Amino acid sequence: MTHGGEVLEFEEYVRTRQDALLRSARRLVPDPVDAQDLLQTALVRTYGRWEGIADKRLADAYLRRVMINTRTEWWRARKLEEVPTEQLPESSVDDSTEQHADRALLMDVMKVLAPKQRSVVVLRHWEQMSTEETAAALGMSAGTVKSTLHRALARLREELENRDREELVAGALDRREERERCAA
Repeated sequence: MTHGGEVLEFEEYVRTRQDALLRSARRLVPDPVDAQDLLQTALVRTYGRWEGIADKRLADAYLRRVMINTRTEWWRARKLEEVPTEQLPESSVDDSTEQHADRALLMDVMKVLAPKQRSVVVLRHWEQMSTEETAAALGMSAGTVKSTLHRALARLREELENRDREELVAGALDRREERERCAA
């Protein structure tokens, strides 16, 4: 294959897969602009190794791995705590309002997870990868994937329960204040 053919092949791959890959990036980092930067960086790094990917059906998995590694590099280099953001990634237009709210809540709750935990949850549940595929993509054993996923899901449940409790308390306080206003 000529070099020009490889360029066209890569461009075609990016053109057909960029929306799905951007969704993957948005699941790995909370900020939409950072997600675009993450995808672009991963694409540049992948382009340099494109001819080395013998089975192009594995290109998505390869790119996800590059995105995870890049995100980890950025996180280590910045050594910053992730901070909650008021703006969440947009979901697709055809989502119902309830699904959109659920997705926004889940994206927000995912911020409590460590990067490694978030990667495992994203690959196993959003990307629908098997335990073995996830282990290969993240360079860890299947057992580590399982235990990391177990701890991550337990942490997510705990966070959701805490938020439910906070909403119940806030609702009770609102109702009490409303009763006091009506009684006054």
